[in-house]
Amino acid sequence: MDAIVNTAQAEAWNGYEGDHWAANQDRYDQVNIGFNDALLAAAAPGERDRVLDVGCGNGQTARLAARAAAGGHTTGLDLSEPMLARARATAQAEGIGNVSFVRGDAQVYPFVDAEFDVALSRFGIMFFADPVAAFANIRRALRPGGRIAFLSMRGLRDDLGTVLGAVADLLPWRPDESHTGPTSLADPARIEEVLAAAGFDSVRVTPASAEQVWGRDAVDAAEFLGNWGPVRFALREADAAATDRLRRALTAALRPFERDDAVRLRGTAWLVQAVRP
Repeated sequence: MDAIVNTAQAEAWNGYEGDHWAANQDRYDQVNIGFNDALLAAAAPGERDRVLDVGCGNGQTARLAARAAAGGHTTGLDLSEPMLARARATAQAEGIGNVSFVRGDAQVYPFVDAEFDVALSRFGIMFFADPVAAFANIRRALRPGGRIAFLSMRGLRDDLGTVLGAVADLLPWRPDESHTGPTSLADPARIEEVLAAAGFDSVRVTPASAEQVWGRDAVDAAEFLGNWGPVRFALREADAAATDRLRRALTAALRPFERDDAVRLRGTAWLVQAVRP
């Protein structure tokens, strides 16, 4: 196994967080699937391209890239063995032979120089221990002129933020936009600074949005959202009564978003593109 320096994230994604995402593969894909077209259009994998999916998770975007680059090869890289196992099984079930999945830390993974034409990531690049070092290592893995396209959270200023804001008094957690959490790359200026320091050129940061399906109804969505990693972590010391109060409050906050037999939240992101000079 290759070196892992992001040990805190490795522990999370090989513990509860990774197990929950792997066990709920279809549900998490429904949350994020609306962003796929924008990401793939920005990455634009060619027929024979070699593609790297960073933080590939359960592998949906890697499989999509592999189909687009049918004469090339896609590699999915992630810290989470439970999610990689799901990714491999799903690719095999779908008969996709030009994709492989490996465990590793993008910050230090021993890529071959210039081995990829394009790198992409759907919300898998916000957790680096040292973002500049990680992006520099990804840049090294791209050929000159190779490109990267990724999505990062814009912070909790969308419908999910509205829902979590409605239960803020019951949820002792706030997003940290300066370190390594899910909103660590929520500031476009920071994104540009990190990528420039990592050696990328032609950085573009544009807003993206998509509908995200969180559940069948408010009760179902509240149960799922209550078990989402950041919420679960915030409640790690809460007793059963406090957890029950939060679930009831989440259900009430999600009611206005019930539409067409689902809970539908408008999610926002930054779509980032850059080039290795």
